Amino acid sequence: MNKNSNLSERGGFSRFIDRIMNLFLIICGAVLLWILLQVTSIASFKIPSDSMEPALLAGDNILVNKCVMGGRLFNIWDALEDKEINISRLPGLGKIKRNDVVVFNFPYLEQRWDSIVFRIMKYYVKRCVALPGDTFEIKKGHYKVHGCTSALGNEEAQDWLMQIIERGKEGDYGVVMSGYPYNDIVNWNIVNFGPLYLPVKGDVIEMSPKYVALYRNAIEWEQKKKLFLRGDTILLNDSVIRTYRFKENYYFVAGDKVMNSQDSRYWGLLPEPFIVGKAVRIWKSVDRETDRIRWNRIFKKIE
Repeated sequence: MNKNSNLSERGGFSRFIDRIMNLFLIICGAVLLWILLQVTSIASFKIPSDSMEPALLAGDNILVNKCVMGGRLFNIWDALEDKEINISRLPGLGKIKRNDVVVFNFPYLEQRWDSIVFRIMKYYVKRCVALPGDTFEIKKGHYKVHGCTSALGNEEAQDWLMQIIERGKEGDYGVVMSGYPYNDIVNWNIVNFGPLYLPVKGDVIEMSPKYVALYRNAIEWEQKKKLFLRGDTILLNDSVIRTYRFKENYYFVAGDKVMNSQDSRYWGLLPEPFIVGKAVRIWKSVDRETDRIRWNRIFKKIE
């Protein structure tokens, strides 16, 4: 009797261990699947500010489709330590288009826009208003791409900004007029900007003082060398260069709330490797003032 009882107890304990192990393996599999999806397919981000109103509100939680461009692969530990990294991508299923909303790693240090750097924990969300190969400009506050007749960005906000400036009220609204590249060679501002050509990977340009001003940050980031202008002579470190071939594609992004957006008008070109993916849906939205869920925004498509 005791022997059978002991065997029964051991059998019950063995089955309990098997269940625990099966549960553990299921949890591990689910975690690995979630990590795989985060790396290759989808990610979630919370919107902290109003720079993309009305499309996105502070407190929105958005889903970002990484499959459009392909999930990024890089050494995350080196990135967390702010070391130089190489970023590659899985095959993508499409391309970013004009007016798509994109999430990206902000390509500069805070309030220092003289050199491109990768910061893994610094994410921005903006609208792509110009693609690699586009010639972009802003005329009287409105965005234009040569050869494109479609509206770009939030035209109502562009109208409102222009009205404020025409009334001389930009100071009352805290509008900063100076724009990229902060150089007297072009002397652009946020309502009269460009034309600026956005390089395509493999493009070759004839170097000039103007192109040093426009593309210095991109070239120095690609080459990990300093670009100098000595009269009409252009040097990359101590080597004279007359042409330059770009290694990456570049984009121009802008916030929908144009008076309150730290975007390409101020800091310039966005390198393609910094783009996480395309924002597609709002999966959750919480009003930060009341802590109430905005049910009318749940699963809303981002346009």
